[in-house]
Amino acid sequence: MMSIRKSWCLVAMLALTACGDGGSTSLNVPADFTESTACVLDGMVLAEHPGPKAQIVYEGATEPDFFCDTVEMFNVYLQPEQVRAVRGLYVQDMGKADWDAPRGQWIDAHGAFYVVGGKRRGSMGLTIASFADRDAATRFAAEYGGQVLAFDEVKPEMTILDGGALHDQHM
Repeated sequence: MMSIRKSWCLVAMLALTACGDGGSTSLNVPADFTESTACVLDGMVLAEHPGPKAQIVYEGATEPDFFCDTVEMFNVYLQPEQVRAVRGLYVQDMGKADWDAPRGQWIDAHGAFYVVGGKRRGSMGLTIASFADRDAATRFAAEYGGQVLAFDEVKPEMTILDGGALHDQHM
């Protein structure tokens, strides 16, 4: 009788363990930033700058890493040194978000369309605009220039973070 009871206890413990998250994050949807959320790379406060934002949720993390610009997110994500397991990658749909004060409108970065080489500026200067809809991306490119690309078409050389003072000829 005792072995049957032990067997049932073992089955119950295994079932309860299987229901747990194994220590991984419970963050299954994108989070939104607050008025004080800072970029993980440079400390810039996201709410103070225009243009699309991005976030990476790493496996086991309880909070996303926020980026004040999509170029920064791509730069980190596309580097060969990036070995952390990514649970989620999100960008803002600039077809719906207010460019000057974007909030919410998070979409899966892998399914988004991007305008690379446009003239519209984000928090870090020229940016990569993100859209849920290819037609919205095409309209943006017609107005501001640039090329519409799918996620897998964005290459590391398009995301170099050497702007600013390095290119300022007036310093």
